[in-house]
Amino acid sequence: MPYYEHVFLARQDLSQSQVDSLAQEATKIVEDNEGKVVLTETWGLRTLAYKVQKNRKAHYVMLRLDAPGNVIEELERQTRINEDVIRFLTIRVDEHEEGPSVMMRKPDRDNRRGGNDRGGDRPRRDNNDS
Repeated sequence: MPYYEHVFLARQDLSQSQVDSLAQEATKIVEDNEGKVVLTETWGLRTLAYKVQKNRKAHYVMLRLDAPGNVIEELERQTRINEDVIRFLTIRVDEHEEGPSVMMRKPDRDNRRGGNDRGGDRPRRDNNDS
C-alpha cells in the first residue's frame, strides 16, 4: 500500500479535546476504508504566517497513513466538508520516517553550533561607531 502524510490545521478557538476528536474522526475514516494510521502527532497551537479564514493561529495535526488512493480521496472529501479544519495537505511519501517528525524534533536545533544567539561569540557592533 502507498504511504501518505496528511497534515491539517484546525481553527484556533477549538479546545485540545476537540482537536483530538478531529484526529480520531480522520483515523476512523481511514480505518473504516481498510487503511491504517501508523502515527498521529499533534504539533499544538502555532502562529500562522498570515490570516487564514480570520485565524491568526491554528492547531496542527499530522497523520502518517498506509492506505490506497480511494481512502485518501474520502479522507480529503470529509476534511473539506468539516468547518473546523481551515487547511489540509496530503502528500505521498516513499517510506515513513522512523521516530518523531521534524516538527517534534525542533528543540534539537538549540544543540547546534551557535545555539539560539545568531551572532555567536562575536562582539556587538553599534551603528554609531566610527
